[in-house]
Amino acid sequence: MPALTLREVLALDPVRASEPELLAGEAALDRPVRWVHSSEVYEGANFLDGGELLLTNGFGLTDTAAEIRRRYVRELAARGASGLAVEIGRSLPTMPPEVTDEARRLGLPLLALHRVVPFVRITEAANRAIVARGLSGRSVVRPWGDDHTAALLADLADRAALNQPEVEARSALAGFHPGPGARLIGVSVHGAREVSSVDRAVRLLGGASVLRAAFPGDVLALLALAGTVSGDPIRAVQEAFRTAADPGLTVAVGHVVDAGSGWLRWSDTLRAARTTLELALTVPAAEPAAPEGPLVTSARALALERELTRGGVDANRDRLARLVQHALGPLLAWEAAHPSDLVRTLEVHLRHGCSPTRTAALLHIGRQSLYQRLERIESLLGLEIDDPDLLGELLAAVCAHRVVRGMGAAQVRGLRTVA
Repeated sequence: MPALTLREVLALDPVRASEPELLAGEAALDRPVRWVHSSEVYEGANFLDGGELLLTNGFGLTDTAAEIRRRYVRELAARGASGLAVEIGRSLPTMPPEVTDEARRLGLPLLALHRVVPFVRITEAANRAIVARGLSGRSVVRPWGDDHTAALLADLADRAALNQPEVEARSALAGFHPGPGARLIGVSVHGAREVSSVDRAVRLLGGASVLRAAFPGDVLALLALAGTVSGDPIRAVQEAFRTAADPGLTVAVGHVVDAGSGWLRWSDTLRAARTTLELALTVPAAEPAAPEGPLVTSARALALERELTRGGVDANRDRLARLVQHALGPLLAWEAAHPSDLVRTLEVHLRHGCSPTRTAALLHIGRQSLYQRLERIESLLGLEIDDPDLLGELLAAVCAHRVVRGMGAAQVRGLRTVA
């Protein structure tokens, strides 16, 4: 569906009530309008991303030099604004001629609003029409269709050019109303074709508010937990999905952000969930998986993997290989000649604070067998693995070893990896 045009915005009742007069840009009336903002004139250009209609009461155009007014119009045009609408009669008796002249020269639609209509009425009517018409006029091809919730989640996860009023309006249109103090957590589910697992998890969480949509092969969700809920929200969400998700699904949970922290933080937790999911699908798990049920992980559980692959998996391949060889070379050479599980044993041991009891239980071996493995590892590497100065390097190296192995497996399976 085509985006709402400037010509159609001018036909909306609140806009018509302002008695608009088109002073410039007649040829550009059919350009799409992505969003409508109101702002003081000298603040407006700084936050435009392109395609916006800017409303101003004209106060900033009073008592300024002609060249400053011309420069402002040039900045709006350079930002890709769809038009400028100036209220005439209160702060500004008439439209400055240099503003009209510059707008005509640049082909920027310029409107004089001759009757006072609260800008909130204009922006509310226009932005609702924009959302309903074409999801902010974006031309992104989405195989899942024109579903409002899906488009909003996709825009957030892809960090499309958005702004807070737009996100709030589109969230409200989708029925998503995080309360004061709510904490948001992004979730990405692989292997599900519909959203029932998310809905079941939400019920287990006490009816948290949620944006969720099914995409080809995956489900993406943004959960809002009440700020009054005690305990660790990440762990609570993971436990809910371990109960609610079907066996065979892979669930990745992002990090916690405050609902009031802005749309960029909303985007961050969704992007973290997506990246974590891709790593969970391409990199072998650090620890033995549960024999039944879904695989549920989190951005913090794979924080080291995400840091090691920051900037893209391919871009880090050689660096990770060098790290692995430098720290684990003798151990890898031994494993190549002798069937063993020493690298995995080392990683599980390091991840659990070098606790023999916990490591042996996770590996399903006796403590004596574990001690023998640890002695072999220390002998081959020529170091004490519980040396605090070595823990960081060794943990990074064993994690990088898994990532490198996962890279090769992903190429064989034709899987995509996330930067």
